[in-house]
Amino acid sequence: MIFNHVAIESLAIVEAPHRVTSAEIEARVGTQGERIGLRPGIIKMLTGVVARRWWDPGVMPSEVATMAGQAALEQAGILPEQVGLIVNTSVCRDYLEPSVASIVHGRLGLPPSCLNFDISNACLAFLNGMTIAANMIERGQVDYALIVDGEGSREITESTIARLASSHSTEQDLRDDFATLTLGSGAAAMLLCRDDLASSTRRFRGGVSLAATEWNHLCRGTAERMVTDASQLLKSGVSLAKRTFHLAMDRLGWRREELDELILHQVGSIHMSTLLGELELEPSRAHVTYSEYGNIGPAAIPFTLQKSFEAGRIFPGDRIALMGIGSGLNCAMMEVTW
Repeated sequence: MIFNHVAIESLAIVEAPHRVTSAEIEARVGTQGERIGLRPGIIKMLTGVVARRWWDPGVMPSEVATMAGQAALEQAGILPEQVGLIVNTSVCRDYLEPSVASIVHGRLGLPPSCLNFDISNACLAFLNGMTIAANMIERGQVDYALIVDGEGSREITESTIARLASSHSTEQDLRDDFATLTLGSGAAAMLLCRDDLASSTRRFRGGVSLAATEWNHLCRGTAERMVTDASQLLKSGVSLAKRTFHLAMDRLGWRREELDELILHQVGSIHMSTLLGELELEPSRAHVTYSEYGNIGPAAIPFTLQKSFEAGRIFPGDRIALMGIGSGLNCAMMEVTW
């Protein structure tokens, strides 16, 4: 899928205010942690996650998604009435209904004509939201489209800490719940528009995706618990990513040496090193945010893209690969040019 007329007009992120270290989480599990294998320093050792961020208690996904969306509009100098579509892509939700998008739509004062809805696809939803919006822009259905995401990990992590700290917890519980201890919080928003309206030179060039849904049982989450078969998820996810990367080479004309920056979904050190090794990509081209922010779900790719830019790693004209694997399993790879 190639887009010829879609620009990235703005990109905004919001950092949660409370830094929580992996050492603090291990300490909160306490002596029961040692019994089941949660030794001091093991989260950092196995994942590279030193810390993650939390919002204040009770903060809703719609609140932080609104903050990111407002920042994206202000950065672009676009009025709310110019937006024709808003898509929320967060795993976290305020309620089963109404949609988070409808709440953000109301808070931003978007017009009645602005289509609004949520899409859910685990950690790939932001990339899916970009694709839906770009298709509508390319077809002339809307001029401006806003994709938002707000994720919070405080509640699910705290419930996991309480479960692991119980005298009834087991080593299997730790294996099932370990990935939850790496989750982070954050928000992101991206404003896409028709290229002839853009003040930015940044373009969304297109993308590809593949599914391997026979593995849909490897990571299953509720509001209180996420159970993950981490080793099989890594193996199956990387296998799917290899097939998707070869498809991107064919459809998008990717050549490894021509990709200036690699923005991967941020899971942890083993995931990143294994994926880059299997795809034969240079690790120095992949910006890392998981060490300080953990896994922020669908917000991780736009969050890391912005952090890479702020770090002075991205320059005008750079070809940037966005690559994610989500529970299901699904994989998407996309290209933006700066």
